[in-house]
Amino acid sequence: MPQLQPYLGFNGNCQKAMTFYQACLGGDLDLMTVAASPVAAQLPPEMQNHVLHGRLVSGDLTLLASDMTQDTGRTQSVSLMLQCDSAEQARAAFEKLAEGGTVTQPLGPSFWGSTFGHLTDQYGIHWLLNAEAVQGG
Repeated sequence: MPQLQPYLGFNGNCQKAMTFYQACLGGDLDLMTVAASPVAAQLPPEMQNHVLHGRLVSGDLTLLASDMTQDTGRTQSVSLMLQCDSAEQARAAFEKLAEGGTVTQPLGPSFWGSTFGHLTDQYGIHWLLNAEAVQGG
């Protein structure tokens, strides 16, 4: 089965954003700048510190990102849904992701029995966080 890996575009803020996500979600972060890539000579000096490709891997989560994006007038809306193992895990990630951002629905109990909330982070990425209620046996 294919695995969906969101690829985020930051147009100059990729290193800062991906370092922020690593602090929020943990994991291993790899960033390749233009200057460290085979295409360095093809791009102007002001682009050399831009991230050509970034990858954050934390468990089953993989986020990909780059500064090599342009505003293409896209009108679609995409949200990143973070399915957490527990309400505590959701709360910790939610609080970190909300720093400098806007909470659009505070994290709390949902009508379907989960802990749920959503926010837009300081980089304009919309996140939904959900943790299924633990079922007693």
